Amino acid sequence: MDMNLSARWALVLFLLAFVDLKIVSATDKPGVCPRWGIGICVESCSNDSDCPNDEKCCFNGCGHVCIAPYTDKPGVCPRRRWGMGICAELCSNDSDCPNDEKCCHNGCGHDCFAPTQ
Repeated sequence: MDMNLSARWALVLFLLAFVDLKIVSATDKPGVCPRWGIGICVESCSNDSDCPNDEKCCFNGCGHVCIAPYTDKPGVCPRRRWGMGICAELCSNDSDCPNDEKCCHNGCGHDCFAPTQ
C-alpha cells in the first residue's frame, strides 16, 4: 500500500511541475531583464503576463517590477582568462556597449568585450 501511495504522490508532483512549467513558458516574453543594483522593494508583478505590451517582470534588486527589456547582441562573451578583471560595473547590458560589443563578466565586474562566434 505504501508503494502505491508513494507512486501516486510522485505522479501528482510530476504533473504539478509540468503544469507550472507550461504556465511559465507561456507567459515569458522575448528579451532580457537588465541587471540592477537595489531598486524599490515592491512586488508589482509576478510574471511577464502581468506586464503591459512587451514589458517583462524583472527583479530590481529588491522586488519585481515591469520594465522594457533589452535584446542581447549576437555572439557570446569571450572566455575569461585567469585572474580577475576590474571590480567595477562598466556596463549592465549589451545596449551599454558600443558597436557589436557585449557586456560580459570580467571575473569581478562587467565590461564591454568583442564577442566570439
